[in-house]
Amino acid sequence: MKLPLLILLSLASLGAFTRGADDRPNIFFFFADDWGKYASLYADSDKPSLNDVLDTPAIDRIGREGVVFENAFVNVASCGPCRASLATGRYFWNCGSGAFLKGKEGDWPDQENAFRTLPKFVDLLRESGYYAQRSQKTFTFKPSKPTPEWAKFGKVPYQRYGLYVGGTQDPAERRKRHDEVVANSRLEMRRVLEGTPGEKPFFFVFGSINVHRPYIPDSGNDLWGIDPDSLEGLIPPFLPDEHDIRRDFSDYLGEVQALDLMLAAMIDELEKAGELDNTVIILSGDHGIPGVPRGKTNCYDLATRVPIIVRWPAGIPAGRRVEDFVSVTDLGPTLLDLAGVETDIFMDGQSFLPQLTSTASGWINPSRDFVVIGRERHVPTARPDYLPYPMRAIRSKDFLYIRNFKPDRWPQGNPGLAGEITDSAALYEMGKETRTAYQDLDGSLTKAWLLAHRESSEVSHSIAMTLELRPAEELYALSDDPYHLNNLATDETYREQLESFRTQVTTLMEETNDPRLTDAFDKAPWVTPEDANR
Repeated sequence: MKLPLLILLSLASLGAFTRGADDRPNIFFFFADDWGKYASLYADSDKPSLNDVLDTPAIDRIGREGVVFENAFVNVASCGPCRASLATGRYFWNCGSGAFLKGKEGDWPDQENAFRTLPKFVDLLRESGYYAQRSQKTFTFKPSKPTPEWAKFGKVPYQRYGLYVGGTQDPAERRKRHDEVVANSRLEMRRVLEGTPGEKPFFFVFGSINVHRPYIPDSGNDLWGIDPDSLEGLIPPFLPDEHDIRRDFSDYLGEVQALDLMLAAMIDELEKAGELDNTVIILSGDHGIPGVPRGKTNCYDLATRVPIIVRWPAGIPAGRRVEDFVSVTDLGPTLLDLAGVETDIFMDGQSFLPQLTSTASGWINPSRDFVVIGRERHVPTARPDYLPYPMRAIRSKDFLYIRNFKPDRWPQGNPGLAGEITDSAALYEMGKETRTAYQDLDGSLTKAWLLAHRESSEVSHSIAMTLELRPAEELYALSDDPYHLNNLATDETYREQLESFRTQVTTLMEETNDPRLTDAFDKAPWVTPEDANR
């Protein structure tokens, strides 16, 4: 039996539910690796975009029957640190070893490793009575003990759609592999539904890695019918609008449609079991598109804007678009609030339950008009001595402000090539490899094409704008410059805004005891000689 919303919210405000009557909703968190703000529900006839070519009916359904947060961001556009921030509800820089991708989690001789000791929000849900499980690439928490019903499913197979289905040209084999992906997605949800003890609600996070590189060449077109040339005029303007770059974006968008296929199968299983409307469904990703300049690992919108879409008919009025700024870091506090789990544990993230349960659209709380973003290190060997590229940023309604603390370091890793690339046949091969040049930019056809054509004036300009050294401060006025092309940091007209953002970042760092204040992230235990082996 489901509690009416008014009763549910009253209980939530009083604290944790009593275990004798645990009628709280299930929570299904669909959290996809490298999935930026891409779905057909984001298409806007007044603003042509890559979303115009997508067809994502399952994602669109969740948005249509729930709430879409238009201004959703990550705290850091790197998978490990983003997931550490998500798990703990803390800014990534206060997550100990979790602040770095593949951060050293061993002994920290001179200080405590915060990531080992910080409470994780799913553990709090589990301790309050939720049956907590996960599958594929997710984030840190201690799962509940598998029940016999859960264990009977064994390890459910997982295939990355494009690599698996696109790995054959035989139509019959391709259909067979397609059906396997769908069947295994169903098994994932059936295992949860059958394996959860009857008296408990479940928390289940499924972390697909479809959208993470590498891709099968031209899989976007071959598997999903996304013609690269249909993207002409939609490629971000800091990149050449060339056929090979459009091919790369087509493959990425194809993997987004693969996510939708898997989600549809899981939703169908929930519906067949009669649990769909008793389940809070959350869709999100850990950062934007990989392998594209200004995407993953940066503080620009292409890197940091992600979906946050939530459906729950019993508690979330449907069909709304909310403008309030939210972050993936806010998800833990929000779900604890929704589940009525009372805690005095400090989290930087702030619950947006009022935005979920409101009947309003647009701006609900005008004070939620910015998010905090940053970055330290991604690939350990991207720079000499395993040093990071530190940034802190504020993304507000009207501006993006970025502070680059070490402007003498290469933001995407040091340049350099292992050899010349002279023919298009070699592009995808190089595109699979991140170690050739600019190591913080994932290997991709886009990256390979840019480096192969770097002698042309158009491409050299694109590389200079996106991959080379950056000034200590960047400021962009978003109403006129949505792609962050015109840095206003030295424009006297914007001095007041610049100084205000600079003070805001400094104050935030001081209040949160950010290790970057003393350049601690450039030293042990974060940076050690052992990094050479990662």
